[in-house]
Amino acid sequence: MKPATAVEDRLSPDFYRLWASFTISQIGSALGTGALPLVAIVVLDASDLQVSLMAALSGIASAAIALPLGSFIEFRRKRPIMIQADLASFVALSSVPVTAWLGVLTYAQLCVVGTIQTLCGIVFNAANGAHVKSLVPEPQRVRANSRFETTFWMASALGAPAGGALVSMLGATITLVIDSASYLLSALGIRSIATPEPEPAHERREQHWVTDIRSGWSYIFAQPTLHRLFWNAMIFGGSLMLTAPLVALLMLRELGFAPWQYGLALGLPCLGGLLGSLCAPKLVAVFSERTVLLGFGTLRTCWLGLLLAAGPSTFGLAIIMVTETLLLFCAGVFNPVFTTYRMNCTADDHMARVGTAWSSSAKSFQPAFIALGGVIAAATSLRVAIGCAAVTLLASCLLLPWRQTVWSGSAAIPAPPPRP
Repeated sequence: MKPATAVEDRLSPDFYRLWASFTISQIGSALGTGALPLVAIVVLDASDLQVSLMAALSGIASAAIALPLGSFIEFRRKRPIMIQADLASFVALSSVPVTAWLGVLTYAQLCVVGTIQTLCGIVFNAANGAHVKSLVPEPQRVRANSRFETTFWMASALGAPAGGALVSMLGATITLVIDSASYLLSALGIRSIATPEPEPAHERREQHWVTDIRSGWSYIFAQPTLHRLFWNAMIFGGSLMLTAPLVALLMLRELGFAPWQYGLALGLPCLGGLLGSLCAPKLVAVFSERTVLLGFGTLRTCWLGLLLAAGPSTFGLAIIMVTETLLLFCAGVFNPVFTTYRMNCTADDHMARVGTAWSSSAKSFQPAFIALGGVIAAATSLRVAIGCAAVTLLASCLLLPWRQTVWSGSAAIPAPPPRP
């Protein structure tokens, strides 16, 4: 007979069905990384400006559309919403290879598809966060979230190289076919979850639509810890995204590395994130949630400046790969612990609205940071722009909740009353 603690610590079969669906979707998305810009370039011969605008507009437009959906998600069963989001992504993405084959694909369609895909991602993640909270008991949530994080990094490490090989052999739209099919399989997997989902116990309060839209941010800003973690996340994520195109230019143009070397530096460090996500539950068990969150929230900001030491040699390539691996290892530890803390300290009747506000903000901040990085690089140099991002990244750790002494989901601050 197994000890009672082993039985209690076991994640439920429904969680494993949800995790399997998430894994299928993540593998498809990893294979399809960069597929829409690639189709725009290869099939439509889009300009650099058009490709950049497509990425920026899809993020900003989807964030704006998602804002009023937080309350819609909040007060409804989450599983049907997740299924509908997956099916919408399936339809949108599968339209691209079909219209490309018929010869009627347009740039406007790619922009719409990108917006729908990003919007469905925001909706799915908001509903999924609330669903996982109801599905997984609090003591098991770090383990559950680390499983999701592990899947993300594993798919990221293997998906981009495999996707590139498929495109080389079978054409630009093949990864979109696989990505769209993965959303369909994910929807079927979620549909197979055995336990019926009850209606939300909380009821929607009547309030002005503006108050309703901003209720997610109001909740975040009413809690000192969440407030600080929010701004830390926006600045960290924005600074990191700022460097993505700059590192590509640094490696391929200034340092003269081959595309396969750039692909290696892009994919192999994801194994660091994978290792970090596997270590997260054990580190929390040894050091506590607060120590791991603050410690690795700081450590993940320390490495980016090492990129400035990279030169056009094998040693320079090694510096880039070690830098990215260390950064992603620390992020891999931090992310599931942070996700669990936000989940525990957010009231059940605000989970979806907080998730939507958080994702919408990130989708707006990141394009702005990328544009700012381009302006700085054009006015100075690539290395100056990367250096500015490294300093900003390091400064973001000052926004971590260092003074917070109460560190428990049970201490969550109740939702602020609606404003008149």
